[in-house]
Amino acid sequence: QVQLVESGGGLVQAGGSLRLSCAASGRILNINVMGWYRQAPGKQRELVATITSRLGTVYADSVKGRFTISSDNAKNTVYLQMNNLKPEDTAVYYCNADRILTTTRYESDYWGQGTQVTVSS
Repeated sequence: QVQLVESGGGLVQAGGSLRLSCAASGRILNINVMGWYRQAPGKQRELVATITSRLGTVYADSVKGRFTISSDNAKNTVYLQMNNLKPEDTAVYYCNADRILTTTRYESDYWGQGTQVTVSS
């Protein structure tokens, strides 16, 4: 089993910054893909950014130039630095980990519990 725990959400004014963290725990040897998704009220969950060892980083067009995803493989942790936040960034942000090699087998598609980000205008 793999667990993902997010932290770092909160309330911020437009133009401000937040940094989200997501730590994965369990019998993990390697995580191939980690990413952040978000879901605003009444909308579908959408990709924000992903990071992989083979393909690097991918960003949604709406966050390019403002958000930066990074990872610390030794800590099985992924971060999302969010700058110049806008009210439309308000959502619950979810961490995702996929293609996880554990001591027993490959695991796939784990999600964190979500962390609320609210940007006031």
